[in-house]
Amino acid sequence: MLELQNICFSAGDHEGILKNVSFTVPDDRFVVITGPNGGGKSTIARIIAGLQKPDSGRILFNGEDITHIGITERARLGISYAFQQPVRFKGITVRDLIELASGEKLDRDHACKYLVEVGLCAANYIDREVNESLSGGEIKRIEIAVALARKAALSIFDEPEAGIDLWSFRNLIGVFEHLQEQLHGSILIISHQERILNIADEIIVLANGSIRTMGPREEVLPHLLKEESQTFCPREMN
Repeated sequence: MLELQNICFSAGDHEGILKNVSFTVPDDRFVVITGPNGGGKSTIARIIAGLQKPDSGRILFNGEDITHIGITERARLGISYAFQQPVRFKGITVRDLIELASGEKLDRDHACKYLVEVGLCAANYIDREVNESLSGGEIKRIEIAVALARKAALSIFDEPEAGIDLWSFRNLIGVFEHLQEQLHGSILIISHQERILNIADEIIVLANGSIRTMGPREEVLPHLLKEESQTFCPREMN
């Protein structure tokens, strides 16, 4: 279980990006953080991953205080972070990434299995370099395949819909549902998209650096959908 206790963060002249943010991500739950742009969503994801340090507050993971340890140590504990714009690696193949994530040498069939699970033709991708030749939708799916191989206790995705086309986005929803079934771990997603909110177990609304509301999807989402005039209202890809 992940627990944030009174997290505060400021950056340069931007004071109060996060103000006493507290919430938990229980084991084996799918949690989505939504809210207006500039509300602090991506900042909280980076703080959980260890890419940024809070000014104050504590982060507990399975009862251990991880507030002051880095991204590498957190990865070893079982926290996985997927960037909004996935990193591309010239000279590194998809198979290399999957093996690095799994922590072991895999035979070709085993490595290909992860690509099949995210809807990719494994034979076409397993030996490809993770470079600019891959589309946004392809790289997102590969990143999720890597998350499957990693088997992290907590997988964090920052706006996974960013930069992908509608067809890829529709398929991404099914991939996330499949990911939760396969991982049996927690998933935390930063997103505005209604279709992603619709498959969440719990929703946290973050606005102006503070939690506006949080709770089960069936309680929170109807209120969000009624507030169409508000900037934090979830968007839908048509």
